[in-house]
Amino acid sequence: MAREQLNHAAYNWHAFAARQDLAAALAGHVAGRLTKAIEERDAAVLAVSGGTTPAKFFAALSNIPIAWNKVTVTLVDERCVPATSPRSNAGLVAANLLQDAAAAARFVPLYQDATSIEDAAASDSRMLRSLHWPLDVVVLGMGTDGHTASFFPDADDLEKLLDPSSTRVVLPVHAASAGEPRLTLSLARLVSAGFVALHIEGEDKRTAFENAMGPGTRKPIRAVFDAAERPVEVFWAP
Repeated sequence: MAREQLNHAAYNWHAFAARQDLAAALAGHVAGRLTKAIEERDAAVLAVSGGTTPAKFFAALSNIPIAWNKVTVTLVDERCVPATSPRSNAGLVAANLLQDAAAAARFVPLYQDATSIEDAAASDSRMLRSLHWPLDVVVLGMGTDGHTASFFPDADDLEKLLDPSSTRVVLPVHAASAGEPRLTLSLARLVSAGFVALHIEGEDKRTAFENAMGPGTRKPIRAVFDAAERPVEVFWAP
């Protein structure tokens, strides 16, 4: 099979020569989906991931002139750190996505002060239930260990995190490889979205993805693809 023809029943592969080209294309797809939702019900909900990969995509999306005042943005997952921390996904989104035209969007964070991460997850679940479900757009990332969202291979209660029938909205995550405790949308809430994209960059991520899609140990990212209600759109650039 040619390397640029990786389409599979569970996903569609979109390869780009440059990361900026990927960012522009993904931003266009996401903006189109949000616009369609706004036309249908006068509102749209977008869940995005953090890390270093999405900065160019965020910048491209923030400049597209859609009805951002009708868009709610939330997070796929979050580290339990304040928004002022350089490791905060909320801080990343504020600095790179909620700018320019997208400054008009409403943002719903996950991290908040609470007596415990379990309390924070319960509070987030109550708050986020007021959003429109299923989500209109989810943009995922992936680590070289095959994790996505905060579904780390070494997470406590990984089976619970990956339960596609879970009724939970937000779950607490404890994993040694994650560093801080984390909060994540449940797999069930992610895979039901109208448009699910995986944004990965670099040959190492491509290799990790291909390994996860092949036989052998079932990585968390594979669980997402297996449970997704429609093919996941994979965007990759070297």
